[in-house]
Amino acid sequence: MREFVLTAPRQLELRDYSEPALNPTDVRVRAIVSGIKHGTEMTIYRGKTPFIEKQFDPDYRMFMPRAEGSFFPLTLGSWMVGEVIEIGSAVTRFKVGDKVHGAMPHRPTNVRPETALYKLAAGMPAETALFTDPAIFALGAVHDAEIKVGDRVAVFGMGAIGLIAIQIARLSGAESVFAVDAINNRLEMATRFGADEVFNPTRCDPALEIKKLTKTKGVDVAIDISGAYAALHTAIRSIQQCGLVVSASYYSGTPQLELGAEWHHNRPTFRSSMPVWGNPHRCHPLWDFERTEATALGLLERGKLTVEPMIGARYPYTQAREAYRMIDEHPEATLKTLLDYTDIQ
Repeated sequence: MREFVLTAPRQLELRDYSEPALNPTDVRVRAIVSGIKHGTEMTIYRGKTPFIEKQFDPDYRMFMPRAEGSFFPLTLGSWMVGEVIEIGSAVTRFKVGDKVHGAMPHRPTNVRPETALYKLAAGMPAETALFTDPAIFALGAVHDAEIKVGDRVAVFGMGAIGLIAIQIARLSGAESVFAVDAINNRLEMATRFGADEVFNPTRCDPALEIKKLTKTKGVDVAIDISGAYAALHTAIRSIQQCGLVVSASYYSGTPQLELGAEWHHNRPTFRSSMPVWGNPHRCHPLWDFERTEATALGLLERGKLTVEPMIGARYPYTQAREAYRMIDEHPEATLKTLLDYTDIQ
């Protein structure tokens, strides 16, 4: 079998790979479809991640200079749907032929512990299951935002996570929700998913418009999922005095924060939202990552979240280079790009 490996920024090579024999509780999965993350994955693809020159020390929980070796090569990927083709001797949750999904890299086959996979719910399209990953991060951000019935909320960045966050904010009782993005078709989708007002920062000052619509007060909480420092700064400007800014973004580029302005004078709270990398839920022990993941999936399975309109371009896995190049050069063209593996079965 062959897989695409990122060997340098924007350089994908097709290489042979082999998989290990199964441990007793392992499952071998043949890929059906996987989804590319337009945020985190593309930041890595472009070589804009701090991991290029540094490595994360789990003891100090700090980025340290990379002692030796290169960040490359590596495989990309997040969530995949596939078919079980082999099971370990002690596997009890699945059988050969079951459709399953979970966190796996983009490749024709993967081996995962059975506890790391979910069975595809009856009647649930495989493509819908791919939104489990963005739903996890959206739910984590809304939990960190502590949205209450009657709150005014602004969400910055209308990618898959942002569009799901709007829906979960509504489910949590938000009275009004504002959406901000520089791509108009994403703003149209935000309106469809429950945003009361939408703003394009290339055409107006979203923070000022939000203040006007809230009788000069601003929102109670702003959630930034844009990955852009300029949007984070606008989020800071959009909240009311002593409001909350929740950042669920993987930022890259040059910081553009003016901390001597609204940040200094309005005494907001800034909260990072990151449900993985060993971070506990803020309501631990009542909540943990496993419960967050299961809850996000449950919202999808019960039809509480609308995700199908987000599905955009679909490429055969053999054309993964073209898929990444298209997202890189034309981010406005598609919102959730899929890789299809039927051409290599």
